[in-house]
Amino acid sequence: MKKNGFTLLEILVVISIIAILVALGTAAYSTAQKKGRDARRQSDIKAVQNGFEQYYTKNSAYPATSTQANDATFFPAGLPKDPKNTGNNVYTFNMGAGGFCICALLESGTGNASALPASGATTCSYGTGNYYCLSNLQ
Repeated sequence: MKKNGFTLLEILVVISIIAILVALGTAAYSTAQKKGRDARRQSDIKAVQNGFEQYYTKNSAYPATSTQANDATFFPAGLPKDPKNTGNNVYTFNMGAGGFCICALLESGTGNASALPASGATTCSYGTGNYYCLSNLQ
């Protein structure tokens, strides 16, 4: 008489293979999420830079504060917020009438700045680091 079915060893092998595949998929998904949020940060900062440049064209000066810059003419939906918007994941604005610097902390990869500029500074210090910063073009 022949019995149909699987042995315990066969079932354990299949379960372990599935567990390995799930672990690999989870790690890849997490990395893809981080890269996606970083791309959003870079896009947001570029959009803010463009908005501030439009403000400069209209007013012959950059906004002195982010509140002043949060003009519906240039940012109809308001200034963008970091995709996580918690802890260190917020956009940093250093502004003055002479210029601005906007920075975001990246989750993966390296940015273009070694650290945030000093408080009140309007220029960005470019180099290596986890911060991605853009400053005025004028």
